[in-house]
Amino acid sequence: MSTAKPVEFHPYETAFAADPYPVYAELRERSPVFYSSETGMTLFTRYDDIRGLLLDSRLGRSLEQVIGLDLDERRQLERWDRLPNYNRYVRANLLEKEGADHARLRRLVLAAFSAKRIRELRDRVQLLVDELLRDLEANGRMNFVEDLAVPLPVHVIAELLGWPTGQRHLLRPWSAQIVRLYEQDHSADDEARAEAATTGFATALAELAERRRAEPRDDLISALVSVCDEGERLTADELISTCMLLLNAGHEATVNAAGNGLLALLRHPEQLARLRNDPSLLGTAIEEMLRYDAPLQLFHRFVLEDFEHEGVAFERADTVGFLYGSANRDSWAFERADEFDVGRQPNRHLAFGAGTHFCLGAPLARLELEILFTTLLKRLPGIRLEGGQPEYRTGLVFRSLKELRVCW
Repeated sequence: MSTAKPVEFHPYETAFAADPYPVYAELRERSPVFYSSETGMTLFTRYDDIRGLLLDSRLGRSLEQVIGLDLDERRQLERWDRLPNYNRYVRANLLEKEGADHARLRRLVLAAFSAKRIRELRDRVQLLVDELLRDLEANGRMNFVEDLAVPLPVHVIAELLGWPTGQRHLLRPWSAQIVRLYEQDHSADDEARAEAATTGFATALAELAERRRAEPRDDLISALVSVCDEGERLTADELISTCMLLLNAGHEATVNAAGNGLLALLRHPEQLARLRNDPSLLGTAIEEMLRYDAPLQLFHRFVLEDFEHEGVAFERADTVGFLYGSANRDSWAFERADEFDVGRQPNRHLAFGAGTHFCLGAPLARLELEILFTTLLKRLPGIRLEGGQPEYRTGLVFRSLKELRVCW
């Protein structure tokens, strides 16, 4: 266990969810590296520490390198039989791989999930946003999260994968039930729902992959089925776990970035007016939304070999957590770090991570956010908050709004 000083830290309380940033500021000042008994991790709060360690080969996403077990032995040790399909597909995906295995998988997935494929989605994303807004516009109000931010990335991922239209309504519930287990305050009922969702998703994906193998189409599943590099292909399990990762991580990040970003704009009317008057700022505005209230707040890694950092000693198999939300508000890394500035440059935020595990879906998320906010500001010039202050869900991994009620 690391020698980091234990500190009282309660990330699953409602007050923390409402505004974690004053807590982060105090931690950066007084306890930049500390042990949290509630999370079971040594947590880092400062930008320079986090960015440096994300690039450090002494840390990794998998303990297999430390304990020297193969996958079957790991399954026995970690009791994967409790949630067999969740562990098989969610805990063994690309994000959890390291070294040569990670490089191989990432190379194969990038060959299918190409920049060209993302660019070709632009017109379809625009059409989806227009269709969703057309049905909402006449109402004069909406819950932005459920009515627009949630369905958009689900439809986009469905289009990307080539998911059958009649089964698309299943994707959002499956994703929500699976990612609930990313938070440590989940229940036994949450585990049962996540296992059922993983099983349903995996079964449907396997059937769809078989159909695409026989009759390929211009979609990502067909591309993943056929992709080959130096004679290597994705295994059936790797294909399924990759598609799950794209849905769960990509969907959750885009929903939260859209909701948090719009709320930031509406709470800073001078910045909203500035963006309306100069639409060329949209690119920097999106990066600022991602920095200011990051959709992903925590990313963990394991210590692969003993080392010391900033006077704290770490042992093999320790778990460390990087608080992206804190790093993105660090005044040593960003001038006026607590201010929302749609023209901020440079903006080297960590919303998508850094290093070998930099988010594969970042280009797609940026495309969706660009089209969504361009259309929203054009079609709903009078958009404003309605009702009381929006509430955030409790949790430390994702920062997400329960709802965001707006009118125009």
